Amino acid sequence: MSIAAEEGLTPSPALLKVLDGAVDLHCHSGPSPFPRRFDHVEASHDGARINMRAILCKSHHHNTVMDLLAMKSQLVNAPTPMFGGVALNSEVGGVNPSAVAVAINMGGKCVWGPTVSAGQHMRAHSHDDGFPSASGNLYEKEESIFNAAGDVSEETHLVTRLIADAGIMMTGGHLDGESMKAFFKTASGNGVRRIMLHHPDFIVNATDADIEEMVGYGAFVEHALSMYHPQVPAPQWPIERLVNWINKIGPERTVLNSDLGQQGNPLPVDAYIFIVQQLLDHGIAEADVRQMICRNTAYLLGLEETN
Repeated sequence: MSIAAEEGLTPSPALLKVLDGAVDLHCHSGPSPFPRRFDHVEASHDGARINMRAILCKSHHHNTVMDLLAMKSQLVNAPTPMFGGVALNSEVGGVNPSAVAVAINMGGKCVWGPTVSAGQHMRAHSHDDGFPSASGNLYEKEESIFNAAGDVSEETHLVTRLIADAGIMMTGGHLDGESMKAFFKTASGNGVRRIMLHHPDFIVNATDADIEEMVGYGAFVEHALSMYHPQVPAPQWPIERLVNWINKIGPERTVLNSDLGQQGNPLPVDAYIFIVQQLLDHGIAEADVRQMICRNTAYLLGLEETN
């Protein structure tokens, strides 16, 4: 597989021991309407460079379980197990219990809240800021977890019950803080145990009070390695920012994922090698790193019953 042979960073034996068994819950491998650097099969081979335990492939636009089933013959001998799910954007009917049921029945492990169809996302990318767009118009419209009266919709309640019954992960996508708190409160009340808040300081812009409330509903707080990598055009935050987040939230409720796979960006594994070494150099303990990249992520994907 060419992606595995491509020249990349080589971790030291000590770093490889820390990275061993990592689970990436935010891999943007293809196919996708957005330009992608590699497909799901190539992502599996890339993950083998650090003996990843599993990868969850995310698309903003379609059910990725279908991709994996279509690639079944190519993945049969692939080294890193690949998992998929569905994002509740307008391409699948928004907060659509039918789309969720299909994904779950096909083996899906995650339901992402609205991302590119979230009002918060649309407002954040209403100007030319480099966010990729597909050729042509995808006719996306804003999707909400609320009904016309401003209450959490029956569809949202049913979606969360389906997720709870399946025992899989739910994320808030790119919803705004108020919507995401209501989403998580509903999910927790309906029995969802695996909940993740994506990059709270990027697009979502959740306040400390928002985050505290969401953690109270059982949410884990994700930070994307891509946002701290110097070869990713934006935001190129300093590693000290991530260290501060880890110290504030605590490794027991923090998750680190790549959020990579886009054309022109580093390979996910190279981001793990580069950023994790920086965290270690800045005083984050090996055990805490493994908590964030191995244990918490394995729990959220359903590979472990506790974290």
